[in-house]
Amino acid sequence: MHLSPIFAPFKHFQKYVGGMQDWPELSYLNAMIIQQRLHIVSGSGKRICFVPAIIKNKHAEKKYESAVYLTGQVQTRVKSWHDFFNALVWQIFPRAKSVLNQIHYQDQLIESLNKVKHRSALRDAVTHFDESGVIVVSSEKTLIQLLKNFEWKQLFWQERKAVLSSMRFFVFGHGLYEKALNPYIGMTGKGIIIDVDDIFFKRDVSEQLQFIDRMLESFLLESLSTNADLTPIPLLGYPDWTKDNTYEAYYENNKYFRDRH
Repeated sequence: MHLSPIFAPFKHFQKYVGGMQDWPELSYLNAMIIQQRLHIVSGSGKRICFVPAIIKNKHAEKKYESAVYLTGQVQTRVKSWHDFFNALVWQIFPRAKSVLNQIHYQDQLIESLNKVKHRSALRDAVTHFDESGVIVVSSEKTLIQLLKNFEWKQLFWQERKAVLSSMRFFVFGHGLYEKALNPYIGMTGKGIIIDVDDIFFKRDVSEQLQFIDRMLESFLLESLSTNADLTPIPLLGYPDWTKDNTYEAYYENNKYFRDRH
């Protein structure tokens, strides 16, 4: 099976699941954490483990996040791509996932105490990032500015060579990974932009992911407040993330590569 470059952060997992003929059991996902000697904890410092999903009612999200925070137990459905990718993201971005859990739990307490029925702007933002987040790293400020200005054709086509050498997209959202199994025009991520130096691109992927995880941890704790802090990212614009974007006309689809409103 040929996988999209979108899945590059998962490449090192091939030695654990590459030869499997069926879905991995939860015990196997938990064993992967031990085999990699990872220290993965919830927002309260409880060791993360994947357990069978039992919550199915309308209060599922609140109970799910509380259970993760208080016990470290991540309810996980077997034979669910959505939950499978969530388990993998916990293993490549453990610091960021822990912070997201902490924010959810603490904001839920505030909402409960104040008898607020709707999610706060912050919790709405972390939910969107958790599901559809993408991290953009670049060592070129001009490229970052083009992205922020929604100058998609200039960025991805005219500056294509510079993008390939000095800008990377790393998908965070497990919902976005699920969509990437069958990519389609319209796939859009919620982006957080990180400035890096040229040395970043000379590191191996595992070092890059660890660096991003630390930077995300700080950003989520200190800078994220609303969805306005997340930049829309048309994922399939990145060079070679779809065979269709090797043609200039691809970037003239204004329904996907929208102007800044």
